Amino acid sequence: MNRARHTLAIAMLVMALAGCASRPTPAPSPAVAAPAAASAAPLVLPLSSAAFMEMSASAALLAVRAAALAEQRSQDREVLALARLQKANGRGLAGQLSFAGRRLDLLPAARLLPHHRQSLDKLARARDFDAAYLAQQRRLIPFMLDIHRAYAERGRSPTLRPVAELGKQMLEAEARALAAAE
Repeated sequence: MNRARHTLAIAMLVMALAGCASRPTPAPSPAVAAPAAASAAPLVLPLSSAAFMEMSASAALLAVRAAALAEQRSQDREVLALARLQKANGRGLAGQLSFAGRRLDLLPAARLLPHHRQSLDKLARARDFDAAYLAQQRRLIPFMLDIHRAYAERGRSPTLRPVAELGKQMLEAEARALAAAE
C-alpha cells in the first residue's frame, strides 16, 4: 500500500511537470522541464523517499550525460570545468543513492525521467551548445539543490538524509562553478 502511494505520487509529479513543460514559451529554451514547472506548480518538499530517489537518480544521470556532451562539444574552459565537476558529482551521488537504495529496497533506475530525457535531447540538438548547457544548469542546479536541501533537513528516511546532505554540498559546489562559467 505504501509503495502504491509512492508510485502514485511520482506519477502525479511527472504528469504535473509534463503538463507545465508543455506550455508554450516565448522563445525556445534548453531548460529542464521540472525547474520551469516548479514556479507554476510547486512541489511539496521534502519529497517522499521514493520520489526523492527517483528524481535524484535521474538528475544525476542527466548531469553525467550532459557533461559528456559538454566534453565533446564545448571549447570553453569554465564550461568544461563545470562539466567535469558535474560528471564526477553525478557518478558519486548515483553510487550513494544506489548504496542507500539497497538498504531501503528502493534501488534507483538507470534511466532518465521523461522531462530529463527531453532536456538532454534539446541539449544535444542545441546550435550554441555552451549557452544551452549553461541555461540548462541555471535551472537544474537550484531546483535540485532545493530538493536535496529539503530532504536533508526534513526527509523521512534516516538513510537518505545523509545522501541528500552530500548532494546538497555537491550542488552548492556546482552552483559556484556555474557562476564562474558565466
